[in-house]
Amino acid sequence: MTAPVSFAKALWRGVTMKCPNCGRGHLFGRFLKVVDSCAVCGEDYTPQRADDLPAYLVIAIVGHLVVPALLAVEMAYSPPAWLQLLIWVPVTGLAALLLLQPVKGTIVGLQWQTGMHDFETARRRREARDAAAPRPNLISKELVS
Repeated sequence: MTAPVSFAKALWRGVTMKCPNCGRGHLFGRFLKVVDSCAVCGEDYTPQRADDLPAYLVIAIVGHLVVPALLAVEMAYSPPAWLQLLIWVPVTGLAALLLLQPVKGTIVGLQWQTGMHDFETARRRREARDAAAPRPNLISKELVS
């Protein structure tokens, strides 16, 4: 029987792009393609529906980081516009690319932990399977003899 995973641990496992259930399997098969199931524990990820939320969150995060930095550089140094573009376009693009997969992993971990979509059904099946599994004998052989 597996111990329940805390909310924070499920989100952290999503950020690190690992299976929210076991923490060992990879969550992504390709850049933004969530695997159908965990290769280690077999957890089913077909119910996940991250859709556009990760992209919206990345836009908000990157915007809140880049715009103040851009304005601070502008106020302090007043560089020419071409230099501002040369700096901030790559920074914005790179930041968005680097954040997209961890944010999507976090959303999948959130959906898994809260039982959104069909994850609750999968959780019930997993708990029933764990409850029906034979438990190891906890009595030591030395105590029995």
